[in-house]
Amino acid sequence: MKKLLLMCCVLVGISAVSHAQGRQQRSPADQAAALKTSLALTDDQTAKITAIYTAQAKTTDSLRAAGADRAAMAPVRTATMAKVKAVLTPDQAAAFDKQQAEIRARMQQGGGGGAPPTPQK
Repeated sequence: MKKLLLMCCVLVGISAVSHAQGRQQRSPADQAAALKTSLALTDDQTAKITAIYTAQAKTTDSLRAAGADRAAMAPVRTATMAKVKAVLTPDQAAAFDKQQAEIRARMQQGGGGGAPPTPQK
């Protein structure tokens, strides 16, 4: 009985520690797939956006390795958003801007960014 209780405590402790480490960032392919769903992207657009997010991930990984802070990464994010919008149609770009504004609002309220919302039908 004591062993079972100890095992449960260890599992709960491990769960708490891994949850406390925060959420992992999504891969560039996952980010592009989320946009494909929410913005109805074509396969060509999805491939281009995946490449854009992959380049951003490499750049931010290099900056993190160099000890850069979030402020140093802001221009990379801004450039990435501009590149993504260049791939989108005007209607998709407007929906993308709306999604980004909603994510920023959630982050300012302490709710985290997360995935873009699923489209309403």
